Amino acid sequence: MEKIRVVQYGTGKMSVYTMRYVFEKGAEIVGAVDINPEVIGKDIGDIMGCEKKGVKVTAIDKAEEMLKEVKPDICIVTTMSLLEDVKKALKLCAKLGINAITTCEEAFYSFNSNPTESIKIDWLARMNNCTITGSGYQDIYWGELISAIASSTHKITKIKGSSSYNVEDYGIALAEAHGAGLTLEEFDEKIASVDRMSKEELDKLIESGQYTPSYMWNVNGWLAKKLGLTVKSQSQQCVPTTYKEDIASSTLNMTVKQGDATGMSAIVTTETEEGITIESECIGKVYGPDEFDKNEWTVIGEPETTITVNRPATVELTCATIVNRLPDVINAQPGFVPTCDMDELMYRVRPLHEYVDPYL
Repeated sequence: MEKIRVVQYGTGKMSVYTMRYVFEKGAEIVGAVDINPEVIGKDIGDIMGCEKKGVKVTAIDKAEEMLKEVKPDICIVTTMSLLEDVKKALKLCAKLGINAITTCEEAFYSFNSNPTESIKIDWLARMNNCTITGSGYQDIYWGELISAIASSTHKITKIKGSSSYNVEDYGIALAEAHGAGLTLEEFDEKIASVDRMSKEELDKLIESGQYTPSYMWNVNGWLAKKLGLTVKSQSQQCVPTTYKEDIASSTLNMTVKQGDATGMSAIVTTETEEGITIESECIGKVYGPDEFDKNEWTVIGEPETTITVNRPATVELTCATIVNRLPDVINAQPGFVPTCDMDELMYRVRPLHEYVDPYL
């Protein structure tokens, strides 16, 4: 196979890394798409902060025309956090038979939060012989890492995890999804109120595609699938985080007042038929000067194992994971396939195209 041909869909903060990593791993960017009029028409080299690459950013309403013209092997979609907001891009790729990988956190395992749209995307991808998936930081640090620890454990009763990250690093969509900048009353009305729904109301909301899950909702579903567990029930509790003084947010373009929500802590508890409980917490907020990223997971059983990662370079790790996943997506079976159903991720020492199955 020749170099993997990639289209970058969304040219914000994350794309600066994904595009550079694509080039440095021996693949090429053949197109880019964005909705922001300030970047449309720009050379991607200007966005990356390097020499011009001869590839200009296409307006989103011209995306289909451009994709048909450049015929990429895969699209990297780095735009929004919810499936509802990226489904148009994913469906376009699926309709055209183009593989796609997205940083959309819900897409990591959206079958348990928006099954209706997930099934539609899966059907389109199957019909057009391509693969759609979600990946990023959670693929390793909330997924495969925990699965690896579990595989060296004799007996497990509970898996407990916690991960924190600065919403400033990911853009306004993610910050707003975490309730950053809301008053506590607004947070309770817009975000926490869903946690008080009955199971019947929640099931109906999920089926309609209107449920807004925390990231760990999808992570717990991914882990259960990876470990062969049968989910019996799942619940979520979202609590606002605050800070002791006002905090300026460049992403939100505002000052978050003392006592207002800087973000949230979301705890998801999953009970399984096999008797193993998965309890995971994600803390996404505007950081104060004394706060930093942390990732900690404990597999409780025989033996008990805890792994802690302090100050992970979450953005860079997300983007490196996406780029290292490209051959796996191209090699995978058609459909909307979660990475728990793909080969385990590996470091790429050779150009990416050398990992693509030549018989595809």
